Amino acid sequence: MALLQEWQKVAYNQQADRGTLQKFWNRYFALEKSVYEQLLANPDEKVEGTVKELAEKYGLSIQDMTGFLDGINDSLVTPNPIDTMEEDTVVNLIFDKEKLYKNMVDAKADWLYGLPQWDAIYDAETKKRLYLEQKKSGTIIVGKKVGRNDPCPCGSGKKYKQCCGR
Repeated sequence: MALLQEWQKVAYNQQADRGTLQKFWNRYFALEKSVYEQLLANPDEKVEGTVKELAEKYGLSIQDMTGFLDGINDSLVTPNPIDTMEEDTVVNLIFDKEKLYKNMVDAKADWLYGLPQWDAIYDAETKKRLYLEQKKSGTIIVGKKVGRNDPCPCGSGKKYKQCCGR
């Protein structure tokens, strides 16, 4: 079984009681935070290696490293093959800073996008701009409702009720 499937089986276990899952996630979030603190301290470092080597480097179990790789994958310059990776799969942690910050905001992970290491990467103005860009990207703006006797928005020149409103 691939590492990702094993991680998902434990992390999203529907049979586990709520307290056990809460403890699991609290422990994991603390580990995740420590890895991000190390990565953000030197954001331009090209971190690469096998899953096992990176787990050892950051003091994580293989399972916790798998969860971390799953979480950061969308923020990487070149995504890792997380669906098929095993302990000896070579992976990287070369991340796009803006994408990572926005993904942390999107995940509502204030303990991550609020890390002091971000202050060395972005000034307060830039962090605020990135935060607002991400928040606005998920906002749906509903346009004015087309009345049945209004011109059709498709540009046909017909009334909406005689065109697209059927």
